[in-house]
Amino acid sequence: MFQLGCKNRVCFQNEILSGLTVALALVPEAVAFAFVAGVDPLVGLYAAFMVGLLASIFGGRPGMISGATGAMAVVMVALVAQHGVEYLFAAVVLTGLIQILAGILRLGKYIRIVPHPVMLGFVNGLAIVIFLAQIQNFQIPGSDGEWMSGANLMIFGSLIVLTMAIIHYLPKLTTVIPSSLAAILVVSLIVIFFNVDTNTVGDLASIKGGFPEFHLPVVPFNLETFYIILPYAIILAAVGLIESLLTLTLIDDITGTRGRGNRECVGQGIANTATGFFGGMGGCAMIGQSMINVNSGGHQRLSGISAALFLLMFIMFASNLIEQIPMAALVGVMFIVVIGTFEWSSLRIMKKIPKTDAFVLILVSGVTVFTDLAVAVIVGVIVSALFFAWEHASHINVKSYDTKEGSRVYELNGPLFFGSVKNFLDLFTPADDPDDVIIEFQNSRVADHSAIEAIDNLAEKYIKAGKKLHLRHLSPECKELLHNAGDLVEVNMMEDPTYHVADDQLS
Repeated sequence: MFQLGCKNRVCFQNEILSGLTVALALVPEAVAFAFVAGVDPLVGLYAAFMVGLLASIFGGRPGMISGATGAMAVVMVALVAQHGVEYLFAAVVLTGLIQILAGILRLGKYIRIVPHPVMLGFVNGLAIVIFLAQIQNFQIPGSDGEWMSGANLMIFGSLIVLTMAIIHYLPKLTTVIPSSLAAILVVSLIVIFFNVDTNTVGDLASIKGGFPEFHLPVVPFNLETFYIILPYAIILAAVGLIESLLTLTLIDDITGTRGRGNRECVGQGIANTATGFFGGMGGCAMIGQSMINVNSGGHQRLSGISAALFLLMFIMFASNLIEQIPMAALVGVMFIVVIGTFEWSSLRIMKKIPKTDAFVLILVSGVTVFTDLAVAVIVGVIVSALFFAWEHASHINVKSYDTKEGSRVYELNGPLFFGSVKNFLDLFTPADDPDDVIIEFQNSRVADHSAIEAIDNLAEKYIKAGKKLHLRHLSPECKELLHNAGDLVEVNMMEDPTYHVADDQLS
């Protein structure tokens, strides 16, 4: 569990330098998300340290970076505004416990039901969100929303372009130092030595602080408090796990390795539970910083651990230096992340994939931008499921023939579920059928309660017509559903002459 993943000096060097790069990028993000949540900047920084450290140690995806995120910050705003920051700490503790329970119950596997168009929409939407989040840095600090212009804009833009150029071209010359770290250092030195007038991290807020101290949330320990924080905790847990597990899947694809979703749920839960007890705002996986880490060569747990420890050192000992880093350098790094995160291939294949998939991709991207990730993914999965159900509802059909004994056999083809039950019922005409009717299920499946109800309704029609209905060749799963339904299905189960699937029913 605690293996760092490195077995040689080069690996250690890459992981530690990558962690340093990530730590530099974590500072403004944590401060910005603290402002979004309406809490002190140190609350965001402590969350970035605690969540980043513990998720790296206990989580299921080496190389993935966790910290305070905007998706969770927007959920916290109302709780902090109405009840104060102490209730937030209590909610974060409960959030962690819910996430641990999700991991123990092995709910992480359900991320597999997210269709590929939803994944593409999630990635593209998140890239747009990261891009839009950087735009606010083009405002003049302390000017109440006034945008840069003239020389200030030219300087800021030039530093961004220089940062992006270094990140793009340096790997072609050397890979000894991560290009993102080199870009931040070079641009920072230029700004400091030439006394360039531009935005710095220090313009956001002071990041100086001490080691986070253990702190029990100062709230009444009663049911009223529980009822207040429970809705927020459930939403925070869901948002955190969805974002973390989708980021895990993305990093899996990039690195060609496989993370462990259930372990990640437990790791995120441990991180948030501890963070709530140390005055942090909680968090989850961060796709932007994770991409920086992976692109800088950080694929093991050591990179995430070192990023968290570097961040703590910045807070405690090097706040004056970190506050001098120009925001243009960090914006340039994030712009590179945006370019690398956006699935440009999705634009090329838009006309080649089914229209429903293209619609879901665009829908999820838009909902991600205008609401949040969790809502976007849920909407995408629901819409994809509805399209699937609508498409497969028309696949059900029958072939009918009469036997020598005078029975009519209906060979049913296609799944019988909530979407196809109407078409199923329309296939039969009890008034015109002979006295004995057999429905052959060898090429069909009874999928849900709606299907059972449809069979029951059909049986009632045949009973009222004075005729007998048999079911034949049911799969074991279908038979189990009908067995569990008890008296809901008013038919006699005809013994299968070949597979004897009805033996247990008749004995």
